[in-house]
Amino acid sequence: MIRRLFKNRSIKNRFNAFLDKYKIPREYLSVNRKSVSRALAVGAFWLFIPMPFQMLAVLGVTPFFIFNVPVALLMVWISNPATMPAMYYVEYLLGNLILGNEGEESVEISMHWFTTHWDDIFISMYVGAFTLSIFFAVLLYFLSNWLWRDSVKREKNEKDVIRRRINKES
Repeated sequence: MIRRLFKNRSIKNRFNAFLDKYKIPREYLSVNRKSVSRALAVGAFWLFIPMPFQMLAVLGVTPFFIFNVPVALLMVWISNPATMPAMYYVEYLLGNLILGNEGEESVEISMHWFTTHWDDIFISMYVGAFTLSIFFAVLLYFLSNWLWRDSVKREKNEKDVIRRRINKES
């Protein structure tokens, strides 16, 4: 569907004019299997890291990897003020499990509790965050690659079936 949209000449000409005007490398906006898979992996990695300005981190690694930047930025938006407390709690529990720590007995999901106990939970939370980041980055990379290839194969098979029907009818 996205490929069909970009085959439209008028949209393609406006898109190319936009890229030329702002000197944006085409690779950062390309829609292909490798670019999107890398973008999902980069976005998934940074979305689990508890830090401000995750979008800037995505932009910071852009020169080192070639990926679709808008897709990676959209992935980072999964971690937002509504989802962060639950994510941080899961990261903290996973970090305690990995490190073998008992952890805090009464955990509250509030900003006050996090700020007062930050020194106690910092290491556990970041160990859990890096573990989840790496796991989901690798998972999404391979899953998106597989799904993309599978959809292309299915589309090709459907076209072959249509061609066979047309050849039988004629």
